[in-house]
Amino acid sequence: MIRPGFLSPAERRELVSCVRSQREDHGIARRANAILLLDDGKSCHAIAEFLYLDDDTIRGWYKTYREAGWDALSFDGWKGGQSRMTADQEAALCDWLKDRFCRSTVEIMAHISEKFGLRCSHSGCIKLLARLGFEYRKPKALPRVASTEKQASFITMYQSLLAELGADEAVYFADAVHPEYQTKPAYGWVKTGSHPAVTTTAGRGRVNIHGAVNLETFDAPFVEPTTVDGVSATQLLAKIEERNPDKRLIHVIWDNAAYHKGPDVREFLARPECRIHLIQLRPYCPHLNPIERLWAVMHQHVTHNRHYPNQKQFANAILKFFRKTIPNEWKSFRDQVSDNFRVIN
Repeated sequence: MIRPGFLSPAERRELVSCVRSQREDHGIARRANAILLLDDGKSCHAIAEFLYLDDDTIRGWYKTYREAGWDALSFDGWKGGQSRMTADQEAALCDWLKDRFCRSTVEIMAHISEKFGLRCSHSGCIKLLARLGFEYRKPKALPRVASTEKQASFITMYQSLLAELGADEAVYFADAVHPEYQTKPAYGWVKTGSHPAVTTTAGRGRVNIHGAVNLETFDAPFVEPTTVDGVSATQLLAKIEERNPDKRLIHVIWDNAAYHKGPDVREFLARPECRIHLIQLRPYCPHLNPIERLWAVMHQHVTHNRHYPNQKQFANAILKFFRKTIPNEWKSFRDQVSDNFRVIN
């Protein structure tokens, strides 16, 4: 029988520190825990049952501790297996892996077998890759953007346009958006331990909006076409003209979509009384169109964490945002929809 209280205060503090340390190896901390429990008066049988071990293991740990101290008991002695691959083979494997993206260890194990005549298990291959500095993860998706020079040239052009803008001129940013009739869960602050949920929708319909925004007045004309095309583009341009009867020239900045420069738009621009001056955004530069930020605000107000029983109610909520929310509340989100442009590498 092992008598309790065999540890000195200093020895006990050392073992308690080991148990509580998050950096300590789990197996070593478990040995310290067993010695502390023995010192508390627990039996070898009770400790072994609690730690899912056998009595002899606990007694062996106690004997080692009493005879050689904590340093001997905490020494693991396991150094891992010796790799069967030479340093040159490992270097060759690293070079081979750097030139490709292997989805599975099966491909890597097959290469090792074919190239070096060695066989390794799935777990052995994973350990080898970890030791060589590889990890399993997916690549980061990078948005396709225009060159930094093209982005910078647009920003310079836009700043010059604003600097020279006359009192009888206006600038609008325009684009199309297609909010879908689908529940969009979004992050938010909730009580710890709670599990908030939002009902999903079964439909796949969407609302088409072809809209524009003037960052100075926050005028946001839009049309709701069945299909976004050249006709809806000219309808939007006509509405912009209609809402600016006092402007001699209206600059409209939008992307290079085919319907933004097709025959319908060219015919509209060819009118003698046309007051629209189109400016095409650089390709792959949605971050240089502030209306994209307005679409984000729309989703925050209408779609995020909201459920609509049917598509009609969803469409009405979208239209309400453009007809009422923007005219009445635009000052509350004006800072979110700005022309604070920056170049993305």
